[in-house]
Amino acid sequence: MLYAGYIYTNAYYGYFHLDSFAVGFDTFELVIRSLNLAALSAIEVLILTLLIPHLPRLLSALHVPARHVRRLHGVGGTVARAHVWFVAAGASLLLLWRWIQPYAWTAPLLVATGLLLGWSRAAAPAGIAGPPGWWRAASLVAGGLCLVWVVALVAGDRGRHDAHHDAERLVRRVAVVVLTTDRLSFAPPGPKVEDLGRGTHYRYRYSGLRLLVERDQRYYVLPLGWKKSTDPTYVIKDDDDVRIELHPGTQPRL
Repeated sequence: MLYAGYIYTNAYYGYFHLDSFAVGFDTFELVIRSLNLAALSAIEVLILTLLIPHLPRLLSALHVPARHVRRLHGVGGTVARAHVWFVAAGASLLLLWRWIQPYAWTAPLLVATGLLLGWSRAAAPAGIAGPPGWWRAASLVAGGLCLVWVVALVAGDRGRHDAHHDAERLVRRVAVVVLTTDRLSFAPPGPKVEDLGRGTHYRYRYSGLRLLVERDQRYYVLPLGWKKSTDPTYVIKDDDDVRIELHPGTQPRL
């Protein structure tokens, strides 16, 4: 969860030109952010994967006819013995890496599936001894590494997708108003600025900003209409010369 949370967070904030280490997320936050990957479809696939090896016993307990259970055993054995084809398909997709984006995660997933199926006893034809222990152990390690790679690819894609989604709906995020004693210099496009008068302590008022994240009295904000390819992310430090006001963003009509 820590690894997936880091990959997701780094991809998300990297979209906004930030590094997660520079922002300063702690371990607990990274673990919590990994829950963004826990979509219902992913949970369903995981549960199904864990149940497949125990499916014959489950069907027997449910009094399913023995012929259907034997047929299921046969199908499982056929799939397991075809593990080499899974690995070959995954390796072929790796050669097509740049053309299968954003579904590149399917390549290491197929390799991992083939390696883990080859690790099973059902992969060896009847009457033929299975692979030696060291080979099975190596397949298990390689399959596990491929699964870690899958998690990294999915987490990165999900982080960038969520960042793109949030950037398109920037107006709905928390609005930030910055009041300062001295004029600030913003790179274009910059927020809207108002001069409240010489007699006002916080003379300059900047609006048209939306909050991305706040950390250690630093507010990472984006101007409305922000574009990834050209626009900066502003970092404003709250101190005695700056006052930060947070307001509701624009809410969609119900």
